[in-house]
Amino acid sequence: MIAGGPSGGDSHQTRKLQVREAHHVSIKEVLEVETMEDTPLIQFGRAERSGPLTTHNDALVITAILANYEVGCIFIDSGSSADIFFGEAYDQMQLGDVSLERVNTSLYGFAGEVVHPRGIVSLPLTIGRGTTRKTCLLEFLVVDVPSAYNVILGRPTLNTF
Repeated sequence: MIAGGPSGGDSHQTRKLQVREAHHVSIKEVLEVETMEDTPLIQFGRAERSGPLTTHNDALVITAILANYEVGCIFIDSGSSADIFFGEAYDQMQLGDVSLERVNTSLYGFAGEVVHPRGIVSLPLTIGRGTTRKTCLLEFLVVDVPSAYNVILGRPTLNTF
């Protein structure tokens, strides 16, 4: 689990403003709720099967299109408060530090230590294929820590998709 990051704002003042706005919800705002019939099914077929079919608790790891690159080893972590792009994978994509914005907020949870992100970058992420494909512009914190994964998608992305 990763905690911290600028999901609520990159400064104390911004986070306080967000909390204040959350407490002043307008009663006139009505959210359109999808019915179950409108929600597409999530199905796994033979193509998704690999190895023996046994009961297990493996992590959810996907492949998706990130900034027009097919990126594998994307870990879905509902316990993470930030979307993470690991520095080694970011450097391999040769996106450059030009698109990185400075970020002041630290992260907590990588083996217990505090991690200071290299920066934050906005990139398009496409998940799915054909008619079930969806693309969203997401903000990733680029961190220089070793990882078996290229990207961690946390709650911000899970709430977006």
